[in-house]
Amino acid sequence: MLTEQLLPHNIEAEEAVIGSLLIDSDSFLDISHLISPDDFYRDRNRLCFAACAELFRRGEAIDQITVARELHRTDNLESAGGMAYLSHLVTTTPTSSHAGFYAQVVYNTSTMRRLIEAGSGISAIGYRDTADVETTLREAEDLLFSVRTRRQERGFVPLRQIYDQFLEERASFTDPITDTAPILTGYNDLDELLGGMQRSDMLILGARPGLGKSALAVNVCIHAAKQGSRVGIFSLEMSREQLALRILSGDAEVDAHRLRLGLYTEAEEQRIIDSIGNLSDLPVFIDDTPFQGIPEMRSKARRLSLSPGGLDLLIVDYLQLIQGQGRMRGGENRVQEISEISRNLKGIARDLRIPIITCSQLSRVVEGRPGHRPMLSDLRDSGSIEQDADIVMFIYRDDVYYTEDEWEQHFPERPYPRGIAEIIVAKHRHGPTGGVKLRFRNNWVRFDALGRDDDF
Repeated sequence: MLTEQLLPHNIEAEEAVIGSLLIDSDSFLDISHLISPDDFYRDRNRLCFAACAELFRRGEAIDQITVARELHRTDNLESAGGMAYLSHLVTTTPTSSHAGFYAQVVYNTSTMRRLIEAGSGISAIGYRDTADVETTLREAEDLLFSVRTRRQERGFVPLRQIYDQFLEERASFTDPITDTAPILTGYNDLDELLGGMQRSDMLILGARPGLGKSALAVNVCIHAAKQGSRVGIFSLEMSREQLALRILSGDAEVDAHRLRLGLYTEAEEQRIIDSIGNLSDLPVFIDDTPFQGIPEMRSKARRLSLSPGGLDLLIVDYLQLIQGQGRMRGGENRVQEISEISRNLKGIARDLRIPIITCSQLSRVVEGRPGHRPMLSDLRDSGSIEQDADIVMFIYRDDVYYTEDEWEQHFPERPYPRGIAEIIVAKHRHGPTGGVKLRFRNNWVRFDALGRDDDF
């Protein structure tokens, strides 16, 4: 009993919430998205609020008479204190105009109690006699994360509230520090087309091997980090050392092959040293664990998100290397497995409110098609990738499929597009599709914006 009394609560705020509803039933619109009956500490207050919520759901008036009748209907009138308690709530509530503030206090104390419950649950998990430490840690993290991300949008939300939030987010777009501003790719034309990478979006970056999908994802990552965003990279294909050298090659403008072999000039060595100093300060975190699945990735991303500074952008390279759950049997196959992985990645983006760039392989059908330009149907293993993604981009390069002689024969009036890559936005849930051309510098493993004098 003593422990229960010490749990965080604010009885006055609970009474004021219900009193506000009894005075002005329209107040329910201001608080329905924030609290539920489970957020009330005192049982009689929980019963009264539940009765108000049920009346609101049925479209009936909320006042002392109707609430008392609803409590009587559910045999809870006596437990809730009867008419005398309802009258007390009305007379002790100073005004209904502060209902939103009272509800926020109730929500805050409820969250603190849930945190204490999560702590008890984590303690119980810790006392288990099990050798599966990783599963135990994930369960503990899920308990804590469920408190942090407990949904506040319950029931109906007034349109006015949605528009207020929209205006607040628009006003913050020029401030890269806020957690509502989009993350910019660093390529002006692409940012103009996409409107930046929106929070909670999953972006698919598809290409055949060797066209630079990993390079473009990393280039975007480094630009975002230089603007102050914290970025996590799941590198399932390359080791962290290989990835770090790629980043260094592009930043220092030193040939990646010679950098790997240590064959660089004195001037290049100085650029390398300078770049290492600059890159070392960037908030970029790399996980190169191979053969990991969605549960491990979700757990690690959550952990980074909960760390000081949080997480603003996640890169996954690449989707087809993510390990499935191993539950496929009978007619089930890799297609269903990839579908489940894709849905879970979108879920992570929404839970953490960050954009996720997921690299994806394309099927070999591209190679046999005249023109070789990728289409949405080329996404390998699953059509659900297209369905789950908010944005699907492809990388296409003419110089991969045409030699200079072949180009001259087919397009004699156009210059050979050496190193020119087109970023094709084939799906854009929030805006237009189109294409943006960038220059791919293969020796530096880097994409650059085209200059004004480039005629492509």
